[in-house]
Formats: sequence, structure tokens, C-alpha cells
Amino acid sequence: MRKITVMLLAGVAFGSVPVMAQQSNAPTTIDTEESEIVVFGKGETRQVQQVSSKELLILAPGTSPLKAIEKLPSVSFQSADPFGTYEWSSRVSIRGFNQNQLGYTLDGIPLGDSSYGNNNGLHIGRAIISENIGVTRVSQGSGSIGTQATNNLGGTLEFFSADPSDGLGVDANLTYGSSNTMRAFGRINFGEAGGVRGFLSGVYHNADKWKGGGEQRSMHVNAKAIIPVGDAEFDAFFSYSDRAEQDYQDLSLEMINRLGYDHDNYFPNYAKAISAARGVYAAPINNIDDSYYDASGLRKDTLGSYGLTAPLADGVTFKIKAYYHDNTGQGTWGTPYVASPNGVPMSARTTEYDIQRGGVFSSLNAEVGDHAVTVGGWYEHNDFTQARRFYAYQSNTTPGLDHTKFLRNPFFTQWLFDFNTDTLQYYVQDKISLGDLTINLGWKGFQVNNESNPLKQGSLAAGKIKSQDWFQPHAGVAYKLTEKAEIFGGFTQVTRAFVSSATSGPFATTQAGFNALVTRGLKPESSDTFELGARYNDSVFNGVIGVYYVNFHNRLLGVQTGAGIVGNPAILQNVGSVRSLGFEAAGDVRLGGGMTLFASYSYTGATYRENVITPTAVIATKGKEVVDTPKHLLRGEVAYDSDAFFGRVGANYMSKRYFNYLNDRSVPGRVLVDATVGYRLDAGLRAPLELQLNATNLFGKDYVSTIGSNGFGNSGDNQTLLAGSPRQIFVTLKAGF
Repeated sequence: MRKITVMLLAGVAFGSVPVMAQQSNAPTTIDTEESEIVVFGKGETRQVQQVSSKELLILAPGTSPLKAIEKLPSVSFQSADPFGTYEWSSRVSIRGFNQNQLGYTLDGIPLGDSSYGNNNGLHIGRAIISENIGVTRVSQGSGSIGTQATNNLGGTLEFFSADPSDGLGVDANLTYGSSNTMRAFGRINFGEAGGVRGFLSGVYHNADKWKGGGEQRSMHVNAKAIIPVGDAEFDAFFSYSDRAEQDYQDLSLEMINRLGYDHDNYFPNYAKAISAARGVYAAPINNIDDSYYDASGLRKDTLGSYGLTAPLADGVTFKIKAYYHDNTGQGTWGTPYVASPNGVPMSARTTEYDIQRGGVFSSLNAEVGDHAVTVGGWYEHNDFTQARRFYAYQSNTTPGLDHTKFLRNPFFTQWLFDFNTDTLQYYVQDKISLGDLTINLGWKGFQVNNESNPLKQGSLAAGKIKSQDWFQPHAGVAYKLTEKAEIFGGFTQVTRAFVSSATSGPFATTQAGFNALVTRGLKPESSDTFELGARYNDSVFNGVIGVYYVNFHNRLLGVQTGAGIVGNPAILQNVGSVRSLGFEAAGDVRLGGGMTLFASYSYTGATYRENVITPTAVIATKGKEVVDTPKHLLRGEVAYDSDAFFGRVGANYMSKRYFNYLNDRSVPGRVLVDATVGYRLDAGLRAPLELQLNATNLFGKDYVSTIGSNGFGNSGDNQTLLAGSPRQIFVTLKAGF
């Protein structure tokens, strides 16, 4: 409690300097037409797009907002489930940068690096219900200078909650579909525009896995309030999420050829898992890693924030927001590598998480003549506890453990660490408007102190390490050629801070390895991004084209010393740089009569620039393509929307992706087609009754979705792939009262 009080006082102190962090309920730098689903960054000095809530509403309810942005150029998203919410498989990358190298915020609140290991934040799907998202803003480059993130090397995803609607009302929808999917959503809105207003909403989602046994379920509650006081405005947001997901089995190419795409874990066949743990396999299974008994991801998150926006004088606006996040999590796995003490030839292994983090960010924006000067600051303290524990199954005939519930009473703790991370960041920006010419100049800086305190050390490292870069320059220009056309260009330099975790980053190694890293001066990753592009906007066509060049320096690689799932310590080292050259294009055409077309294409040429040198070998990665980076992404959509009928058909092409560093194994390209049809009926309610039918993977394509679930090997096959879901169909009834 004392730490949170200090943060709040620090936030007040930030008010003495000029600023504007991204803490408003919607971005203020893009003019959005209500009819537009995608806005191509009009007036921006870098590549940026904004996606409205309509994009999420036409997808199957409960779909991840990350899946909603995959239509944008250079954005690659994969998940093994139809909604894109299954976190073990969820992967988003932009311009060859993986999801841990991107920044994420919700109403300015930092969400961390979106890692499954869950050390400094939470996935957007656990932070807000998808129906409550108003706007999603994607920066494909190094991102907004004022973002509360110290890892946005390759892009920033900023999510903004929807403002409460005007007046008292209820929104509700009910979904049923494939895999016994049941989802119920409700939201109560109250208040009036310009006055006190807010909403309270909740959702329950439960679905069987599309293959194997088990389920994936979640319960989520959101609340938001806006309270005007004179010319100022207070805002508050609350979220509670409880998610339990039983895992799909990781596959290799050899396993897919031998066992098929729909091969999975043994659950609920406990006897078969016991036999396999003893080395007795049922053909075509032939080894201990083909299947495990069960595995799951369990997460409970509470997130809250309280903010103030206040004009101090003409052209001067002050903003401040404090937030707190509490997380409890377990990742479970029925391991045949460690027996239970009672003679059962396997046990339940967990990685356990406990996050208590709080922070404050503040800003002041001053408009003086042609200048809009902004200075901002952010501080966060994160107390993160992580453990590796083992739990006994009851007997050889009865498991006695439920992988969808938090496990208690371990028989062995392998390691237990308390990590403390303090983050301090500031930025300065000047937006200069000179008629048709706009110039953005600024920089940001940060210092992140990481400390690992062992409560039970095991074979992993403890100690302290710091990353800092007080000057990361940003510069950009935009020039209006006509009222409809403009060109833009920019340069951004960003550094990524180290993370505090026993399963990733500098502490995920032996003590001797960590000491060597500190002695030789491990360098944080950094990137330099150059962009150039043009936009065109009128009543019929909106589009953008752009090119970029990225130098990615000091790439960090954890060299594994065993099978990924076993969890042996990695050896982290700087292994050189990556160069990316790319082209992006996107546009939509309004044909009239409710008919629209959308298409986007991107080319990414990302290659490693040096070989990887280990103590025992030289890995010839120089010139090889970056793993999990398709060269070509092509998306096309045809949509129709009248007063009553609406629908959309979209096709998504992705070229092949390599899943090892020497590029001798890859998964082929694929085309996936999704479709939506619906009908609205005016029943005299606040909003029309709406019946919506969604189909994902319409033609039932067999394909590999996620790659790298257990990391990437140097060469050869690897059990690090997840199969994508087959055709799934969902029907939803929506109503507004």
C-alpha cells in the first residue's frame, strides 16, 4: 500500500511539467468518419492505422482484438482456436518483430509484453471485454513516443475503451456454435453525454476444445465511469477476469504426418497416459512426448485505474492516471519426466505467477503558436513472484487433480523467486504545424532496474541488472499535397528493456551464466526504423502505401540446453543484428449501395546479419530469413451493409514461415476464408434485434497456425507447432433495450 501511495504522489509531482500521454478514451490525432472501419492515419508522420469497434462487432463475439487487426499491412496473427484468445498459441508479429517486442496499452495503461510467461502485464483479452473496445490503434513502426512501454521495438498496439453510451440502456447478446460454444454478454449503460455516465458489463464464455478432451472457459467483468467536475473530467475503469484453458498438444511436422492435425493430449483417458508414462504406447504413438495427460493455463486478473483530465489554461491540458494490476496464474503440465512420490509414474508440474504492479503516468500539453509541446512521465513498480512446483496425482487409477483449477499442496518446489522491477520513463515532443507541413520532433528515455531475489534458487540465477537509454530520438514529417493526398516520412530509435523472469530474459540461466552476462556487459536490444509513404483519402477511396527500412541491433537469443517443455536453463547472449526491408499497401473502396471492398498487401524481407557463435559451434544464420516471418501477406474482403442485411467474406493469404534459424524446415503458406452474414429487425427496441452467423475457416483448411510454441531450433524438425482450428460456425442473437 505504501508503494502505491508513493506512486500517486509521484503522479502529482509529474503535473509540474508539460505533457500528453495516450490516456484519453480515444486517440486525438486521427479524424475518424463514423462509417469507416479502418482509418489510414491521416496527418500522421509515420505508418499508423486505426480500427473501429465495427471490425470486432462483425466478427464472432468474443474474438480477440488481435485477430481484428490482422487485416492491416505487415500484421501477422496466429492462434490455434477460432477466437484467437487461446494464449498458449496466440502470436502477433509486425514487420518481423515478435509479440514480446511490441508495446501494448489500454487507455494508456501498460499491458506489458504480452508474454505467455506473464511477468509484467496481461493479454488484452483479459484486460477488457471485446465489445467494450472502442478503437484499436496500430503503429507498425516503433510506435507512439508517449506509449507506456519499454519494449516497443517493432510496433505499438493501443486499445481504447468505448465511452459509455448516452442514456439508460441494456445491450445483450447470446452466442452458440461449434464445439458446444456458449457465450453470454450483457452491458448496462447509464448517464448522459456531458454528465456522469458509465457502464457495467459481464461475459461468460465456455467452449469445448475443437479436438481432444477439455474446455476453454472465461468469466469477465468490466466497469467504467466518467465524472465531469467543472471543466475537468475524472475517469475510472475496473476489470476482473478469470480464465481457464486446457491446452492443445504441440506438434512437429513428423507428428503431423504420422498422427494427423487432430492429434491431441490423452485427457480424459488417464489410464492411457499412465501406460505411456511407463513406456507402453498405443500405435501410432511411439514416444513419451507424442502426448501428455493434460495441460492448462489458469489466470485471474484484477485491473483498475483512476484518471483526471483537466484544462489548466487556454491550450494547456493536464492528464494523470494511476493504475493497479493483480494477477495470480498457473501453467500446468502432466509431466511423465517426474514421478509422484506415491508411485504414480507422472506428476503435475506448474509454473506459478503472482503479479502485484502499480504505477502512474502523467502529461501536460501546451499549444503555443505553431507548436504543440508535450512532456510526459511514467513510473511503475512491479513485484513479481514466480515458482516451479510439482503436485502428486492421487493414484494409478484416479488422477485426483483437476488441471482447470489451481493446484494446491505441492510435494516439491524446484525454484521460487521474488522479482522487483522499477521502471521510469519520460518523453518530450513538439508537433509543429506550418500550413501544409507538419513536423514531429522528440525523444524518450527510460531506466529499468531488475532484481531477482531467490527464495529457493534451484539452478537459476539471482542478482541485479539494469537497462537504460535516456535519449531515443523520434522525428517525422507529413506534407499535404492536396486536400486528398499527403506524403509522410520518419525516423525512430527505440531500446527494449530487460525483463525479470525465471523463464525468459537474463535471469533464465545459471548463476555462472548470469555473472558472465553482467561481467561482459549484456546489451539491450534496439532498433532504428526509417519510413516513407503516401496516403489518399476521399469519399470513394482511402488508401496508403509505404516502404520501410529497419536495423535491429543486439538481438538477444536464449540458447536452449534441452527440450523446450522440460525447462532447462537457457544461455542468453547478444547474437548480432537483423535487417528488414518492406513494402506495405492497403485501401478500401466504397462502391455505393452499402458495398465496400478492402485489400492489403505487405512484403517483409527480414534477414539475420551475423552467424550465431556458441561455445561449441558456429550456427550459420547470416543471410537466413527471420523465423515466423512470412514474406507475403495478402488480405481481401467484400462487405455489404444495408438497413436490414449485412455480410462479409474475407480471404487471408500468408506465405511459408520458417521455424528454425537455418531455414531448413518451414510450414507452407495457406489461404483462410472467414464469412459473416446477418439480419437486423426493427422491433421497436432501443436497437434493432440482430441475428448474426459467423464461419471461421469456411472451407475447412488443414493448416499449421502457431509456430514457435516451444521456441525455435537451429535446424531440423521441432515439436513447436500448433494446428489451426477447422471450420467453426457460430450464431448470435443481439439486442438493445
